[in-house]
Amino acid sequence: MMTSLARRALTGTGLRVRGVTVAHGPAMLTDPEALRAAAPRVVATALAARAAGDCAALVVGAFGDPGAAELRAAVGDVLPVVGLGEAALAEAAAHGRRFGVATTTPRLADAIAAHVERLGLDAAYTGPRFTAGDPERLAARPESLLAALEAAARDCLVRDGAEAVVIGGGPLGDAAAALSTRLTAPVIAPITAACHRVARLLGTAAG
Repeated sequence: MMTSLARRALTGTGLRVRGVTVAHGPAMLTDPEALRAAAPRVVATALAARAAGDCAALVVGAFGDPGAAELRAAVGDVLPVVGLGEAALAEAAAHGRRFGVATTTPRLADAIAAHVERLGLDAAYTGPRFTAGDPERLAARPESLLAALEAAARDCLVRDGAEAVVIGGGPLGDAAAALSTRLTAPVIAPITAACHRVARLLGTAAG
């Protein structure tokens, strides 16, 4: 699903997408320990994908951007490295907008806030809103996931005063696309944001 969304976002750029999945680890990164553990696995997997050739950029396909900094240190002088989280948060804050994050992983609240601060966007951040229940179970029920994320996103806008909402998770990409038609405020989909950044960095942006 994530690869399909990336291909759609890059339509007209001439760029092709190759999806590569880490061989071991949790299906979703739902807590700080999983996020930390994912980083070296992401780095190793990404470097192996680059070594296979035909790679113009690397996108880290997790909202917490595990391994993105390490990859940038290793190959950033050769090719762009873009994380879903950093791209989405920056897009949300563009033009001075206040933004919130709607997502399914309450145990990552501090990690999200720290990421926002590292990017220098904390003054514009209205905070997170989370869905209830187990994230993996919710992700397996698309209609329930969409309804829960819509409620969280509306809370960001109505209760917190956000002017844009980031849907915090790569696996939430389909829901993010659907919510963009349900809400009048900008809904930032991390996969799309990251792909658009890659296209700009490579000078291949469509239109």
